[in-house]
Amino acid sequence: MIWLRTTQRGAFDSYAELWEWSVRDLDGFWMAVWHYFDLQSDVAPRAAVLDQTMPRTEWFPGVELNFAEQALRTGGSRAAIIGCSQTRPTTRLSWDELADAVGRARARLVSIGVGRGDRVASYMPNIAETVIAFLATTSLGAIWTSCPPEFGATAVLDRLRQVEPRVLFVVDGYRYGSREISRSAEVAEIRAGLASLDAVVQVPYLDAGAIESGTENWDDFMSSEPVLAFERVPLDHPLWIVYSSGTTGPPKAIVHGHGALLGYLTSLSLHADLGPDDRFMWFTTTGWIMWNYLVSALLVGSTIVLFDGDPAFPDSEELWRTVGEHHVTSFGVSAGFLGACARADLVPTASANSSALRSIGSTGSPLPVEVDRWVADQFGPAVQLSSISGGTDVCVAFVGGNPLVPVWEGEISARCLGVKAESFDEHGEALIGSVGELVITAPMPSMPVSIWGDPSGERLRSSYFHTHDGVWSHGDWITITDRGSVVISGRSDATLNRGGVRIGTSEVYRVVESVDGVADSLVVHVEDRIASGPGRLVLFVVVETGADAPEAAIVAELRKQLSPRHAPDEIHRVGSIPMTLSGKKMEVPVKRVLQGDAPDDVVSRESMRNPSSIDEIAWIAAARPDAQPTGDTTT
Repeated sequence: MIWLRTTQRGAFDSYAELWEWSVRDLDGFWMAVWHYFDLQSDVAPRAAVLDQTMPRTEWFPGVELNFAEQALRTGGSRAAIIGCSQTRPTTRLSWDELADAVGRARARLVSIGVGRGDRVASYMPNIAETVIAFLATTSLGAIWTSCPPEFGATAVLDRLRQVEPRVLFVVDGYRYGSREISRSAEVAEIRAGLASLDAVVQVPYLDAGAIESGTENWDDFMSSEPVLAFERVPLDHPLWIVYSSGTTGPPKAIVHGHGALLGYLTSLSLHADLGPDDRFMWFTTTGWIMWNYLVSALLVGSTIVLFDGDPAFPDSEELWRTVGEHHVTSFGVSAGFLGACARADLVPTASANSSALRSIGSTGSPLPVEVDRWVADQFGPAVQLSSISGGTDVCVAFVGGNPLVPVWEGEISARCLGVKAESFDEHGEALIGSVGELVITAPMPSMPVSIWGDPSGERLRSSYFHTHDGVWSHGDWITITDRGSVVISGRSDATLNRGGVRIGTSEVYRVVESVDGVADSLVVHVEDRIASGPGRLVLFVVVETGADAPEAAIVAELRKQLSPRHAPDEIHRVGSIPMTLSGKKMEVPVKRVLQGDAPDDVVSRESMRNPSSIDEIAWIAAARPDAQPTGDTTT
């Protein structure tokens, strides 16, 4: 804001004023972002955006740049990457060492024949070699895509066959806590299933002496003389391909362009307040969009701290110890992880020196009020809690924290700069203070440029622009308060509808999971086959070992804290809640199973963290008498 005033681009006295300008004057705002971060291109931009029609907005016409070039502008002996692993000792790379490694990897990719537009894939964990391979790929104008090694071969092939990579980076296996997990059989199956491959490069991660037949050793791959150069490309040139969860069919291969770096710069430098003096850690696998978010902190000169392993080994304080040991200043995790810490009454400051820490990020699901309070109690006002919400579809956050606004418990602090997030009612009218559909009514440079294999753009339009013409519909319920903060209530396709009252699932989880003895939960509303039927509200709970029966307390608390409409018709105990690999509750597939669909017709087991959990749901559905709900609160 000081820079905008000094350069006479605008004078703003509050974040609200700044945000309003950022979504009203897209050309002025994004041109200011370009110049503030001094982006490198052959031609100076004349305009940020000429046509604001979505989709297929053209950003910075006639200008070319490269994500990797911006990411490697920092040099010197300061750490660029700190790699923490349960498979091998901690590794460190300085900025100069990272640039040298990227130059060597790039030279070898060139010798293989990889060039602009080719796809390069990885089956690798969150380690330094993965970052090196990504930056080398990007420097060539080639396209990166990744799957984490916890995926089975089928899940990997479902994704990579779509995009036909020429080179695949793999590991032989990894340790997860005390367990050794070999990936040799999976690598062999993946190689056999990808006819497009010209080379497979193996990092001997689990066993330093194990090199699979037909693969190239990482050390040999890195033996070329470094040649660090950058192929500058238009902003809509593909940067990477990421994938939807694939819970109900083949995952969408979502293509993002190099223009996404503009969104990352605003998110990481401005909203997250990161810079060269920071160490940024987000617990993620390479299969979650937060890996892309983490790696993008290189754009602002921050040291990235990678973690590969079991976050609960040898105990639930492992991540917090890592934060303290490596003087992490900004630490991010899923909302579920913070919730588990709060329920366990964990005191992380007692086991780790977290004096450097000044912000904690959370995403993946809404953050309950009780978790907000736990973070505040543990870390005090010097550590900002920043709950964010965005998605794989857009790379960055729609809404999140920033240093200029308060943290209100149970809320997300603000809409992000350049993101015209609004709440629409069923008629397409904007709402303030009441729940509506989350929509984006102005384009963002981090929106996908395409879906792979969709040359007409029809699948892109039907996925995100089907509800309101020219408006992005995200599929979440959102409330925007009169002070500018935000509440995300859950997925709109998993909404609970009781007697005409719309109920967001997140408010149910907040109450249910605060009841003693409840470790996890999932709730769905199952409509009757006849349109006039009331349907039934079905709650599944995971009960802690040795806990007293929590069912009566659950019903009482829902009635007390929310309303009688929130009380479930049925409560079922289960061993685990169906989750995606990134830890999201699978509400829609569960609902369809309860309506009579077969599990394998509604979910890809390869996309699940716990595949057997959906069979338990199916067993419950089959055992239930085919009758109207009785109103019983326990089963």
